[in-house]
Amino acid sequence: MQVIPQCIPEVLLLQPKVFGDERGFFVETARQSVLNDAGIPPLLQHNQSRSRCGVLRGLHYQLVQPQGKLVRCSQGSVFDVALDVRQGSPSFGQWVGAILDDVNHHQLWVPPGFAHGFMVLSAVADFCYLCSDYYHPPSEQGIAWDDPAVGISWPQLPAGVTVQLSTKDRSNPSLQLQDPSLLPASF
Repeated sequence: MQVIPQCIPEVLLLQPKVFGDERGFFVETARQSVLNDAGIPPLLQHNQSRSRCGVLRGLHYQLVQPQGKLVRCSQGSVFDVALDVRQGSPSFGQWVGAILDDVNHHQLWVPPGFAHGFMVLSAVADFCYLCSDYYHPPSEQGIAWDDPAVGISWPQLPAGVTVQLSTKDRSNPSLQLQDPSLLPASF
């Protein structure tokens, strides 16, 4: 597996080897020794979601038990984003985005202290999260997906498809308007 630091070096793109033939493919999605070498902590909670085209989940982070997330798309295609929301970080307010799909099998490591979100680009997508800590609903926070000051370049959706957000995500503030006490410190 190749591990590639992104423009924010704490965010890593993992490119596994894919072995395919006429029967299908095989891919190793996680190996603890590779994760250790990349500085990724043990992953304690594994989650999966299924969403349809246009669904945008995020941008989420939590203050208590901050989660690092190793994410991948096991079916379909998504545009995945990691936004640095760590106060005092030299890359505060900057983001990294990557297409994750069931063809390239790439994964993205989103470190603790980053807000995370993704937009589904295919008809349906199954999205897998391997998390470094447990979900803590009372401390979950969010940043607006379309914050103009952050300027995430979300891909264009197919004609007739619009972004679909949860009620909670529709009320996420911009990064500039987020209460500073609800932003993590730089780790």
